[in-house]
Amino acid sequence: MLIAGFPAGAWGTNCYLVAPAAGEECVIIDPGHQAAQGVEEALAKHRLKPVAVVLTHGHIDHVASVVPVCGAHDVPAWIHPRDRYMMSDPEKALGRSIGQPLMGELTVGEPDDVQELADGAQLDLAGMRFGVTHAPGHTKGSVTFRLPESADVPSIFFSGDLLFAGSIGRTDLPGGDHTEMLASLGRVCLPLDDSTVVLSGHGPQTTIGRERATNPFLREVAAGLGSGGSAAPRRGM
Repeated sequence: MLIAGFPAGAWGTNCYLVAPAAGEECVIIDPGHQAAQGVEEALAKHRLKPVAVVLTHGHIDHVASVVPVCGAHDVPAWIHPRDRYMMSDPEKALGRSIGQPLMGELTVGEPDDVQELADGAQLDLAGMRFGVTHAPGHTKGSVTFRLPESADVPSIFFSGDLLFAGSIGRTDLPGGDHTEMLASLGRVCLPLDDSTVVLSGHGPQTTIGRERATNPFLREVAAGLGSGGSAAPRRGM
């Protein structure tokens, strides 16, 4: 398994390229603000051919480079239908008025081919099977992607802005819901094995075991306290 990740743009959003090995087909996860150049560099370095872009949610820091990346390689973008509108109208997701400056000139809109994700779907892409789980809370259409454990690789969990190392995604933007976030943490994250590697939308790699033991939000959800660990700051755009 090859996973090449890098933080991109003003928000430091993690973009990932995932492939069975160097020199093969790959999937691009969350090409956000100013990610296009980093994507091209990673493709060249590892001799990869993209077959799809998949998106954990529709915030501009995760989708700003979808149009140029998909256009350059003639591949589809996959997104949950409840977040699809954000690709063309990012101001609504930020609670801003149309016409206000948004990080200068950004390429917003949909690529030529958009496919919609469904809860429980299995995406067979580039010789890999990605399990899709709807996880609202940060946005209404947030999803996670999981690659199953194999003989020599633990399960990989692309959590988007649901779960971070030591924190969780913010819920104060339009479409965010704190109660939904807590429910998603309990339903999606807590059942995973401790060995599951978490690759999130922002910040460093972690594991479910580490977060189960140390993340104040996840610990309080597990304990059934319901406050979600208010002592720690939350992340995401």
